[in-house]
This record gives sequence, structure tokens and C-alpha cells, in this order.
Amino acid sequence: MPERPALGRDLGSGGSVECVALVGIVNVTPDSFHDGGRYDSVERAVAHALQLCEEGADLLDVGGESTRPGSSPVPQLEECRRVLPVIEELSKHTETPISVDTRRAAVAQEALKRGASAVNAVAGLRDPDLARVCAEHGALLILNHMRGEPRTMQLAPRYDDVVADVRHELLTQALLAQAAGVERDRIWLDPGLGFGKDPIRHNLPLIARLSELADTGYPVLVGPSHKSFLGKITGASFEDRLPATLAAVAACVLAGASAVRVHDVGSAREAVLVAQAIRRARA
Repeated sequence: MPERPALGRDLGSGGSVECVALVGIVNVTPDSFHDGGRYDSVERAVAHALQLCEEGADLLDVGGESTRPGSSPVPQLEECRRVLPVIEELSKHTETPISVDTRRAAVAQEALKRGASAVNAVAGLRDPDLARVCAEHGALLILNHMRGEPRTMQLAPRYDDVVADVRHELLTQALLAQAAGVERDRIWLDPGLGFGKDPIRHNLPLIARLSELADTGYPVLVGPSHKSFLGKITGASFEDRLPATLAAVAACVLAGASAVRVHDVGSAREAVLVAQAIRRARA
């Protein structure tokens, strides 16, 4: 069997032709669009995360606040109550790196104290202290592109050139992060599919022209898993979007992604291995 894509503890090493990382989604929320409520206890969340490790996850992304379109903010104390016990317990049972998916520097700070080694900044550096916290802990910082707020971000989003605009805004944030002390090789970029993007007019060009983001030299993470643009194309409900997700995963890898963020790690692993092999042959 081919070796699985491996990120290991060296979270800054992604981006090679040979190695695409699999980021497994661990939602500890009651209202996430795909699996809200399934893993709303520490025991269920940890068991699910460990299963993702068995399936080949290279990074576990734990989130306690849904940022699906139309969602409302969760109080900081509630977000901490959801994610911190899961991260602390999970760190005792696996050496797979853990990231916390959050908009808040205070949540990131506590998660990093309890065993996380990365921050998936779902709203970028809207909280300016996020970069400082990552610098202090030597953590990987994943900068996700988001326009607006989750509650309203899908109401008529506009761009002049979505790829150029997203590229510019992410690079601006990456420079701010470096100015705050985050090392360049500890920064990843995520174009933020579905975060203030039209399902077709914006998400599809971001995948088709992903090389323009990968060419920046920063590793690029993409999260197409079960998202609404796949339903727009196929007509499938979110429960039935696995085939479409795998097609999008393969397209992202072929376009230069360093990592993909998915719910179905086992299935996505095979798609990544095939797309990696094709990308390697082309290179």
C-alpha cells in the first residue's frame, strides 16, 4: 500500500508534490451544516477524532463555533467549554497534531496551552491578537479568507476579480502575521470556499485558478467538503455530496493544494493519493 500523506509534527513542511496533508474536521457544535450535534460530547468527539486518525488524518481541526452561512456568533465562554476539554483529552491519546478552528485569540491561546499546535483562523486576522498568540506559541497559523460575517456573508458577495482579490487580501494578512512574529514557514493560506463567496461565480474560479495562490510560496489549504456549491452543481443534498467532494478534492490537489480539509478522511485519502500521483507525473 502506498505511504499515506504525512504531515506529522512538522506543520510547516507542506506544499511538496509528494505530500498533501489531510485535515480531518472535528465539529463539536450543535449546528454545523454537515455533522452538527453528532459529536457534542467530549467522549464522542474524541472517538470521532481518533477514527479520523485511523483513516489517515494528518491534522485534526477542532471547532466549537459554526461559521456556516446564516449562523450567529457563539459566546466565547461557550466556545471554550466545547473545544478545550476535547483538545486536552485528545492530546493524551494521539500524536497527530491538533488545530483549533476559531475567530478568537483568547480561545486560540487556551487551546494552544492544552495541546493544540495550530490555529485555523477562520476569519483571518479580524482579531489582531491571533497572530501574536501564534507567534508566542510557535504555532502554525492557517489564514482563512472570509468576507463579512457568517450571518450575512452570502448576501450578494462582490469581487472585481475573486482570485486576485482573495490572493491580495490573504497576502496582506500573511505579512501582518509575519510582522507580529509568526515565521513565514508557519503560515498557510485558505481561499475560504463558501465564506462570502457566490457558490458558482466565486468558488469555482478559486479552485480552477488555485495555482495563482499556490505560486505565492505559502502552502495552500482548501476545504471543499460537502459545501453548497457542490449541491448547486449536482443537485445532491449535503448528506449525499461525498462523490462531488472527492472530485473537488482531486481538482484542488491537481491545482496545487498542499492540504485539503474534509469530513470523510478515509475516502478523501484515496482521492488525494491518485491526484498526487498524477501531479507527480506531470511535475
